Amino acid sequence: MKRVLLLMISIIIISFVFAESLTVYVYDSLDWIKKGTIQKFEKMYGVDVNVVVLGDGGNVLARLKMEKKNPKADVVIGLDQSLSVLAINEDLIMSYKPLNISKIKSDDLIYDKTYHLIPYDYGAIAIVYDPEKLDVVPKSFEDLTKMNKKLIIQDPRTSSTGQAFLLWTIAVYKDQWKDFWKRLKPAILTVTPGWSEAFAKFESGEAPMMVSYATDGAYSYYYYNSTKYKAFIPEEGAYVQIEGAGIVKGSKNIELAKRFIEFILFDEFQKEIPLNQWMFPVIDTELPEAFKYAIIPNKILTVSPEDIDKNMEKWLEEWEEIMLY
Repeated sequence: MKRVLLLMISIIIISFVFAESLTVYVYDSLDWIKKGTIQKFEKMYGVDVNVVVLGDGGNVLARLKMEKKNPKADVVIGLDQSLSVLAINEDLIMSYKPLNISKIKSDDLIYDKTYHLIPYDYGAIAIVYDPEKLDVVPKSFEDLTKMNKKLIIQDPRTSSTGQAFLLWTIAVYKDQWKDFWKRLKPAILTVTPGWSEAFAKFESGEAPMMVSYATDGAYSYYYYNSTKYKAFIPEEGAYVQIEGAGIVKGSKNIELAKRFIEFILFDEFQKEIPLNQWMFPVIDTELPEAFKYAIIPNKILTVSPEDIDKNMEKWLEEWEEIMLY
């Protein structure tokens, strides 16, 4: 109750005292926040928000690194577990525990216990396929290796989805992951910079499968009123991606940036996530009917933040060597 009261006081103070603008970096599929959601924050505080769209999550991180000595952004949205580790190690994000963090429905979703990145959505990575163009649906990762040129993936060097898929395979195969990728390589039609490019190719029929999310059945039902596209999680288990937002270190609008981090946990923001981001919100809020077609994984696999921190750069170099040669 005390934290909620402090938050309300902060809203009133900023509304009357500050006439600032806020710059927020996002990746491309978060572009939807510019169309109504951000305006709620602007009205609440009487400020202007400049949303800058920068490709995929990897592109966002690269921009933050490039601007480290002279930050242009105040807030970043869209860094998942692996990208968050890199951002924290590069000292790009400052720690802030929002006043309303108790709204998050499970402590397991708070993947950064130092509160540099605050979760706003989550979802399991899955293989999405077009049942009209795929005769046999794979059941395991090994089955995927037999699907010649039928899979579209994202580049883990530039895409948070692609990096999550790489980590998924490492969680399954441990030290043998490179051998698996050598077997998987013939099944891959193309590697795209990000999710949006992959989905465009998938939807145009270039390949019957792509790496995406377990909520894509909900997407299909919502937009096509049918389960045109389906998703499956290989029997080895699911890798859950959690995405977070944080305050850019060196921000000149820290107090307003803090209020924005709290805003992403407001109902006004969280209720927009399912049908725009196609992920699950981190607070308890009513889900749309379409989400009954989203897959909820039974078995969850993880890679520890410590292992990601220690090995991510090496893993990406090894992945590159496999894919380029």
